[in-house]
Amino acid sequence: MARDERPIGVFDSGLGGLTVVRALIDLLPDEHLVYFGDTGRFPYGPKPADEVTKYAFEIADLLLERDVKLLVVACNSAAAAALEPLRERVDVPVVGVIEPGVRAASRVTRTGRVGVIGTVGTVRSGAYQRAAGGDRTRGPPDRAPPARVSWNSSRRATSTPIRYTCSRERLLAPVRAAGVDTLVLGCTHYPLLARTISDVMGPGVVLVSSADETAFEVRASLAGRTRRPTAPPGASS
Repeated sequence: MARDERPIGVFDSGLGGLTVVRALIDLLPDEHLVYFGDTGRFPYGPKPADEVTKYAFEIADLLLERDVKLLVVACNSAAAAALEPLRERVDVPVVGVIEPGVRAASRVTRTGRVGVIGTVGTVRSGAYQRAAGGDRTRGPPDRAPPARVSWNSSRRATSTPIRYTCSRERLLAPVRAAGVDTLVLGCTHYPLLARTISDVMGPGVVLVSSADETAFEVRASLAGRTRRPTAPPGASS
């Protein structure tokens, strides 16, 4: 069978999705990529879900005009709001970054206590909780800043606002207090701050970026395979 030479389309609200592009280049060096960074409307996190979905549709249309064979939503806020609507709307495979991030965290956690830091749009959507098989018990108030989400072996999830502050220690204090051993960087821009986040969280906490696992999912999709879901952290098989 002849190889499909059409490009893979990747988009994000800005430049954070380039971390996913880097992982795709490393894993699939023979593939062609088209990247769209929506820096003119960045950030997506504080915006309403329907507005983010509208942006995602517009960008998907632009990428489909470039004859892409697969779409990667390399933005947690856009994936939370628009992944399923996009899958219903377009006739190419669509891969997001949330489920791959949960799979990666499930693989590395030792205690089943996993934290997520992400934009308020991502957290409010409950997308990570659903991907982890958990229930959202409490959401952040309207117009809240970035939030943390944690879930444990009981599959219960909580989300608490993290207040903006000049102190990075105070910013991450809620996830430190939760005793997580794994922290998902629930925004593709956050790996750029990984060293700072790691310094605050300490050596006992593993930071997880969804980039590599997303690349693996893209490879499986191109090969016509479906990746098996990973059990939520702490769940028995």
